[in-house]
Amino acid sequence: MNNKFDQAIWEVVANIPSGQVKAYGEVARAAGFPKRARMVSKAMGRSPEPLPWYRVVKSDRSLAFEIGSTPYQKQAKLLKKEGVKLRDGIVVPLVSDKDKSLDEAIWGPRD
Repeated sequence: MNNKFDQAIWEVVANIPSGQVKAYGEVARAAGFPKRARMVSKAMGRSPEPLPWYRVVKSDRSLAFEIGSTPYQKQAKLLKKEGVKLRDGIVVPLVSDKDKSLDEAIWGPRD
């Protein structure tokens, strides 16, 4: 499964547009593996090509690393460079969540 899974994850992550983010669960669902969110970072680490890893965030839209750590600072810097707004380490959505269902607001859109 790793090869098929990895390839699907790499394709989804590589195609996240500049200035946007996806949660690990959204990446897994978009790749066709809806219950494999916890495996996404491992698959990204196995990629032979550089991926825009910094565009992948936690389900609550917070950055993937411990606040203040070097990887956290790097992820924040790369996202800000692309125009992503952060407030207290959480990605500020470009559009309001007020018209979304609670499931969609928490877990993101169904791909």
